[in-house]
Amino acid sequence: MTTATTARPPRRVIICAGTGCVATGSVAVHEALVRAAVQAGLRVVDQRDPGVALAPDDVGIHFTLSGCQGFCQMGPLVTVLPENTLYCKVTAADAAEIVATSLVEGGVVERLLYCDPRNGRRCRGTDEIPFYVRQQRRVLDQCGRIDPENLAEYVAEGGYAAARQAYTEMTPEQVCQTLIDSGLRGRGGGGFPTGRKWELTRIQPGPKKYVICNGDEGDPGAFMDRSVMEGNPHRVLEGVLIAARAVGADEAYLYVRTEYPLAVRRLRGAVEAATASGMLGEDLFGSGARLTCHVMEGAGAFVCGEETALMASIEGRRGMPSPKPPFPAQSGLWGKPTVINNVETLASVPLIIRGGPAAFRACGTAASPGTKTFALTGHVANTGLIEVPMGATLREIVYEIGGGVTDDRGNLTGQDFKAVQIGGPSGGCLTRDHLDLPLDYDSLRSVGAMVGSGGLVVMNNDTCMVQIARFFMQFTQNESCGKCVLCREGTKQMLALLDDIIEGRADAGTLDLLQSLGAAVSKGSLCGLGKTAPSPVLSTLRYFREEVEAHVLHKTCPTRRCKALLAPEINPALCKGCTVCARKCPVSAISGERKQPHRIDAARCIRCGACAEACKFDAITGV
Repeated sequence: MTTATTARPPRRVIICAGTGCVATGSVAVHEALVRAAVQAGLRVVDQRDPGVALAPDDVGIHFTLSGCQGFCQMGPLVTVLPENTLYCKVTAADAAEIVATSLVEGGVVERLLYCDPRNGRRCRGTDEIPFYVRQQRRVLDQCGRIDPENLAEYVAEGGYAAARQAYTEMTPEQVCQTLIDSGLRGRGGGGFPTGRKWELTRIQPGPKKYVICNGDEGDPGAFMDRSVMEGNPHRVLEGVLIAARAVGADEAYLYVRTEYPLAVRRLRGAVEAATASGMLGEDLFGSGARLTCHVMEGAGAFVCGEETALMASIEGRRGMPSPKPPFPAQSGLWGKPTVINNVETLASVPLIIRGGPAAFRACGTAASPGTKTFALTGHVANTGLIEVPMGATLREIVYEIGGGVTDDRGNLTGQDFKAVQIGGPSGGCLTRDHLDLPLDYDSLRSVGAMVGSGGLVVMNNDTCMVQIARFFMQFTQNESCGKCVLCREGTKQMLALLDDIIEGRADAGTLDLLQSLGAAVSKGSLCGLGKTAPSPVLSTLRYFREEVEAHVLHKTCPTRRCKALLAPEINPALCKGCTVCARKCPVSAISGERKQPHRIDAARCIRCGACAEACKFDAITGV
């Protein structure tokens, strides 16, 4: 009698090796898991061997380092397949237990599963965790699942098939038309139709053209492009290949800020591997076309995210913007026609070529099809890298994916949503009134905001919006290249006016001056940095006028975050009546009986801080 056997699904352990998890020890976790598996007598397959692809009939345990799995605050993350068990906040000390329980016994280490703070329920895998369930991961579908440094894995999942199709089955005109039909819009902020940009470059005369991948992601709190470059560099390269086919380019630059060392290393490794395998270089896919790719590190100037400034940097000049026209499609890098797209845009292209425009348009809105990645941070229970359909609402992101609004310590304590800063320094604030606003290019533009690169900073009721506006103005003022007088001097003066508001020196005229100055900077600046620099301030004046006026007219900060506007006081519950503060006060502004709570005469207090420095009980605030 014979017994029928079925092929066992591959056993695989994926350790997140995105920047966040690496910083919290995931490399050590990987090493500890491999050691523990060897000690347990398991057959370990070295998935770091660039020539090894996952074999479905291989009964060994495959240990793989992946790119960002998204749930950054819960890292290091470890996924066990095929059970799809996700372990959170794993340390090297947990390795032996994971191997013994999950890999040997087939069980689950309950204490390492994600615990939903809203109901205390343990979630076994991504199909149960609300953070993942509400997403549609398309650009990020392979990030956190395949080894970003293993070309064989990418090819095994259909990698470079779209590029082969573009070079062997499609003309450049057909590639451009496919992108036009898809409706893909640039994911770097402006939302310009990608297919139109390619077509404008394609029709330019001349044998020499360039493709540039813009990886100079500089918004505070944004890490979408970094995660794609780290987690799936070959997808980005494949997008570059298809763009080169569409416009007739034979040379490409991948421009990445030097603060992204892991992304730079993995992109360079991907270029080397693709070149060695014939995916890059001469006679691409037997078509006779060629493409050379260079990975170039930028010095981290925010303004170099602007197209003309980026090209100046590549050419070895100071990164400063130039007037347009001519546009890069007409005269770009070294005066040649050039197409520039950001990382996420290029990573979307292989999906469109492989699946067709209709499949791409099936997600998102009619005017903004597809998905968008966001870096979700701030006062929200679940922070990390997410991907949702264009048109998703803030309510869905904050309360379903994000798990709700938290206090400053990350606790769900009934804090209410106040605002979200979207689009970084180039974006603006959205309020409770916008919780059900679709997040797409046109809807956001109608309320004075923008998608930007995709940063989402959630803020609770204890956040001072004036300080938030000042933070972003400080950033853009520091990053201004100085070429435009309005940007160079205007942002400096706007920052000074915000300081006056926070320090209590402002009057009613300050708000009018801030409004008119912001409008002038936006209108008169040359590049996108200056034109959008006032946006966070102007949106704060628009949606949080009462809070700003409280600072200016009543010299109070409703959230008690601005120290200069706090009334000096002694907490009677903490004061012991020791009289030390009264003796230290140089203007005799403190009174009270011994062993009884003291008081501060706010009119006489000069806020020198001598009393607070002398108090051993931390009873004095506002000085």
